[in-house]
Amino acid sequence: MEPKDPIGELADDRALLGRTSTAERVADILRTRIAEGFFPPGTRLSEDSIGGALGVSRNTLREAFRLLTHERLLVHRLNRGVFVRVLAVDDVADIYRTRRLVECAVVHALGEPPFAVDGLAAAVAEGEGAARAGDWKGVSTANIHFHRELVALAGSARTDELMRGVLAELRLAFHFVDDPRGLHEPYLVRNREILDALRSGDRDRAEQLLARYLDDSRTRITDVYAKAVDDPEP
Repeated sequence: MEPKDPIGELADDRALLGRTSTAERVADILRTRIAEGFFPPGTRLSEDSIGGALGVSRNTLREAFRLLTHERLLVHRLNRGVFVRVLAVDDVADIYRTRRLVECAVVHALGEPPFAVDGLAAAVAEGEGAARAGDWKGVSTANIHFHRELVALAGSARTDELMRGVLAELRLAFHFVDDPRGLHEPYLVRNREILDALRSGDRDRAEQLLARYLDDSRTRITDVYAKAVDDPEP
């Protein structure tokens, strides 16, 4: 597939800002683009290019950068600019600890079935379609969507906001995987198994499947990541 131009893609997001553009809206767009893999770790973010694509002022963009730096997605380097952060191995392990705490708690706390799984089903179908097309970056994005929809079952805007940042950080680790198919393909089946358990109303089984899934994924990702990077950030 032809690589996409991240700045050109941002221009498509300009309409999302509306007339009352704010730093929070800009940060949300950039967070989403980072989560979807458009800006790899180590990428320098140009104020002129991004501000021009989104049609926002330099001050607004700098505030958005500040927000994302606070979320540990960006890092400011003196006299060099703002860059997409490169995670340390300990960061990856901590991301998975957070995911297990939050995602398993969401499933555990679900009320009585039937559960609203349409968003999960769409993410599963998205991932399977991307796999058939050989688009493993697309599979990775669909997997992020699956877990975002899973957390959305809690009906909590605060939990949704927390996990948007966590999942965007996780995507930074995926860029260092040299075999994306080998990494992501097994989880297509496991996503469907969790979906099927929730569809059948079996919350306990879904929680058990999810816990094993996250434990296995943490081990796999941290092992792969440790071989790919040497803790470039403190």
